[in-house]
Amino acid sequence: MLKKERFKLFVEHFREKMPVPETELKYETPYQLLIAVVLSAQCTDKRINMVTPAIFRDFPTPLHLAHSTFDELFPYIKSVSYPNNKTKHLLGMGKMLVEAFDGEVPSTVEDLVKLPGVGRKTANVITSVVWNQPNMAVDTHVFRVSKRIGLVPMSAKTPLEVEKHLVRHLPAEDIHKAHHWLILHGRYTCLARKPMCDSCDITHLCKYFEKQQLHKTKGLISKGKS
Repeated sequence: MLKKERFKLFVEHFREKMPVPETELKYETPYQLLIAVVLSAQCTDKRINMVTPAIFRDFPTPLHLAHSTFDELFPYIKSVSYPNNKTKHLLGMGKMLVEAFDGEVPSTVEDLVKLPGVGRKTANVITSVVWNQPNMAVDTHVFRVSKRIGLVPMSAKTPLEVEKHLVRHLPAEDIHKAHHWLILHGRYTCLARKPMCDSCDITHLCKYFEKQQLHKTKGLISKGKS
C-alpha cells in the first residue's frame, strides 16, 4: 500500500469513528490545561485529573502561582512523577505568565516554549487543543503508533522527525484531531507490549498487521513442507 493511500484510509476511518476527539485531561481554561499538560509528563491522565481540581481551586490564576512558594505548592503535586521539578516549573511559569504575557496563556508555540517546563510537545498540545492549530504533539503513543501503522517510516528516530512527517502528510484541518486519534488508539488498542489486533478497526491499513499476517502465512507454508 502506498503511503498516500494509507494516510487517506487512516483519516477517513477516524473522521467517521471519532469526529470530535478530545483530550482526557480535565480543564476549563487554557491556563488550567497548561498546568495539567505540564504535570502530565511521564504520568497518567488519570493521576493528573485527581490532583488538578485542588490546584485549580487554590491557584485559580497565574498571579496566584506567581505569589506562591515551593512549600505551599508542593503538597498538591507530590503524588505525581518528578514533583520537585514540576513544582518549580509551575512557580516559574506563573511568574513568567504574569511578567511577560500579562497573565494570559500565549497562543503560539514560539512563545509557549519560553515558559518553564514547557517544551515543544506541550506547546503543540496547548495550541492544537485550545485553538485547533495544525500542530502535532508527539508523545510516546504517537511516536509508537504512527510508526507501527506505517504512517511514519521506522527510520524516524526523534519526536521532531515524526512530527514533521505527520504534519507534511495529514490534511491541515485534521492535524489537531489526529494527535488525539493516535494517542487514544495507542492507549486503548495498539498497546506497546501487546497490540490488540483482534479488536482493531484499522488492520486493513496497518503495516504491522500486514507483516504479522505474512509471518503467519510463511509459518504455515513451512509447516506444510515439513
